[in-house]
Amino acid sequence: MYIVPDQTGKYAVVTGANSGTGKEAVRRLAAAGAHVVMAVRTVAKGESARDEILARHPNAKLDVRRVDLADLASVEEFADGLIADGTPLDLLVNNAGVMAPPSRIETTDGFELQMGSNFLGPFALTVRLLPLLLAAGSPRVATMSSGTASFGRIDFADLQWKSRRYSSNGSYAQSKLADMIMTRELARIAAERGWNLLSTGAHPGFTRTNLQTAGASLGTGKRSLGTTLLTKMDFLPSQGVEPGTEPLLYAATSPDAVAAGYYGPGGRFGLVGPATTARMTRRALDASVNARLWAEAERLTGVALPAHAV
Repeated sequence: MYIVPDQTGKYAVVTGANSGTGKEAVRRLAAAGAHVVMAVRTVAKGESARDEILARHPNAKLDVRRVDLADLASVEEFADGLIADGTPLDLLVNNAGVMAPPSRIETTDGFELQMGSNFLGPFALTVRLLPLLLAAGSPRVATMSSGTASFGRIDFADLQWKSRRYSSNGSYAQSKLADMIMTRELARIAAERGWNLLSTGAHPGFTRTNLQTAGASLGTGKRSLGTTLLTKMDFLPSQGVEPGTEPLLYAATSPDAVAAGYYGPGGRFGLVGPATTARMTRRALDASVNARLWAEAERLTGVALPAHAV
């Protein structure tokens, strides 16, 4: 079991904090002494999760704040609120996501839901929070990807799946590959500019959460065959939320984690087991593609590196 190092005095933000790996990450960060902002879309669910954590850890320092990553105005409002507080941010954990809605749905800003919620929203949040991150002593950004990123392709001609026949699993894989690319490109930018910022990534293997079922209930289409099979794959090794969160916690807190490092389960098929270094798909290693995707994300979100952080 991975033991989170002492986080006393650390200020952290965790997205998707009301359930699954997000809630477990909050619990263990807070138990280690961090003051954690639970960034959630539904405040009531966040408060319920906070109360559950406080029942186990009465001294935990937890705040619940609303952010909808599928709405860039909400991302801006959330970031502006933190910036107005002025507290340096030691850790941003980009955990929230949606998986495989059976039909194509658009975000408030007209993005395909998975690309918007899983990548463009977290991208905008990360860039908007850079001033607070760079004000901290040793800031980190840990971003959750997925093993399915290996099947993803960045289609610059149709990132939003408007021209192609919609594939819920293909879109999910593309969004998670984009998260992996963001991890690497942020690490490159940090090194280029001399920022003391560590950008890392992780994947949870096959961890049993509501991610596989919640997305499938959205929209009006039939659940894809791939999603249906995934929920019935009892023959594959799987694990609970506690071990499944450990790669993300390792990426976020381990003194041994490295820039652009990627971590996942080290057991059978990379689906279960203790956190270890994982291999990124080669599709995330093309520097020109990575820089192009970052530039495209800036264009789509209207959020660019702040002048005073360059």
